[in-house]
Amino acid sequence: MNKTSEITTKTERLARMLAEQNLGGVLLRGQHNFSWLTAGGSSMVDLSSETGTAALLVRRDGKRFVLANRIEMPRMLAEEVSEADFEPIEFPWEEERSSSTAVANRATALLEGSGGLASDYFTDATIPAIEQHVAQCRYELLPGELERFRQLGSDAGVALGEVARSVTPGQTEIQIAAQTQDTFAQRGMTSVVTLVAADERLKQFRHPVPTERIWKKILMIVVCARRGGLIASLTRIVCIGPVPDELEQRTRAAAQVDARMLAATRPGARGSDLYRVAADGYRAEGFDGEERLHHQGGAAGYRTRDWVAHPACTETVRVNQAFAWNPSITGTKVEETTVVLEDGFEVITSSPNWPSVSVTIDGRDYLLPGVLSR
Repeated sequence: MNKTSEITTKTERLARMLAEQNLGGVLLRGQHNFSWLTAGGSSMVDLSSETGTAALLVRRDGKRFVLANRIEMPRMLAEEVSEADFEPIEFPWEEERSSSTAVANRATALLEGSGGLASDYFTDATIPAIEQHVAQCRYELLPGELERFRQLGSDAGVALGEVARSVTPGQTEIQIAAQTQDTFAQRGMTSVVTLVAADERLKQFRHPVPTERIWKKILMIVVCARRGGLIASLTRIVCIGPVPDELEQRTRAAAQVDARMLAATRPGARGSDLYRVAADGYRAEGFDGEERLHHQGGAAGYRTRDWVAHPACTETVRVNQAFAWNPSITGTKVEETTVVLEDGFEVITSSPNWPSVSVTIDGRDYLLPGVLSR
């Protein structure tokens, strides 16, 4: 599937959604949705903003536009989108700065037929935000996306394995984070989440933002790597010398929970049921209640998580949908990114020659990352 075919298929999904919601068009301003609809393009300039420097409009009749001010449009057309796929609508940058609804006004003027304008992000009280409906259009990855995601996952697994084998005790968490980000950048990936926990901080915090703490023996590195809009998440733990029995035991237990969740992540499974699978898994392993100390992960793709499994989650699993489960037990965590297939799943973030924990469920073996001893 080439880029134009991919964009066409995604446009058809949006057009069906617009008809179901009785809307005339949807304005996509989020950077993640820009990357999704353009098959890997980017509207990113300001990393502090979830909205990009260009927007996409899809009308109910399937007509597509790219809206950008005269600062951004030349680069959009030269590097990110084709005029054959998106009709350009350029406007003065002063217009955009003068009114918070300038882009939406331009989009509204382009609508035809019945139904009004909606957006993935709230613009004003008159324009509904329908990100939840747009997200439904993103969930099932197309062949081209799967190919790009597999390559991203493979590169991320190699990169984090390389980092884990090259960092040195005595480095600070901040230094390790910088080395991690640089290693990923050299492969064209941006680490949108980089967490590092040295020694006791691994037991203290589920989201260990890097600090000046010096690593001595045990280290966890967490990365959410983005390229072409897609995001792969993975976690690795390293130990200098023999792995302590407690860490080994807890990591094996977390791997058991992960395997149970992977076995249950089948088309049609509900997020609430998957949460209960995790809770039951912790209880079976002797760590009752750990699911309440951190979320267990969920659906992935163009966001680190499109949805997270929880007791009231009504989302359901789809074929060719990506998932990143991250079961954690105080002091350890297991995390890979996978894709749900018709007959099972595929792990896309494996690190070559990484020690694994093998779990067998209903005759199927699940290999999850263990702790690397150096």
